[in-house]
Amino acid sequence: MNKNEFLNLLQKRLNGLPQSDIERSLEFYGEMIEDRIEEGMTEQQAVKEIGSVDEAVTQILSDTPLQRLLKEKARPSHKLRAWEIVLLALGSPIWASLLLAAACIILAVYILIWSLVVVIYCVDISFAAGALAGTAGSVILLAGGYTLSAALFLGGGLICAGLMIFMFFASKDTTVGIARLSKSLLIKIKSMFLRKEQA
Repeated sequence: MNKNEFLNLLQKRLNGLPQSDIERSLEFYGEMIEDRIEEGMTEQQAVKEIGSVDEAVTQILSDTPLQRLLKEKARPSHKLRAWEIVLLALGSPIWASLLLAAACIILAVYILIWSLVVVIYCVDISFAAGALAGTAGSVILLAGGYTLSAALFLGGGLICAGLMIFMFFASKDTTVGIARLSKSLLIKIKSMFLRKEQA
């Protein structure tokens, strides 16, 4: 694939973005290709090194705010006629409430997913507190001459410490996974705007 083919395909795939964003992206990727050609690569090698058009679209979408896509999609393609304005106003109790309900559901799901991360960190903190309490309790009991009880407290504290370490790594991996999932879902939502424009 040469530079023109890459940029033409990229322009088609970005249909639905604001025109200024499309032009800026085409200029950016055109300059990247030209820089590589100046370094001694062939045009095909330069395009191949940049990556696929899909990767470029994904990167551009991740950098584009969702509000900008919504604003571009909501902008009418022609000047609204009087009867269209009347229909929009009369239908607003229905479409506005449905839009608000959809936004609330999306927000609730997003909060629910991230609350899972908060719960896992809280469990990890409780295991840390159990490890400290078990260790401190065993020292106090040992000082009081209660050797068996001190051993039980120390064992409980060590179990909590082990679970705390396990939960720390689980918390970290869960946070990274949910962050990646959130990013990929946002990119999929943004790409739905582009597909609808292309169709």
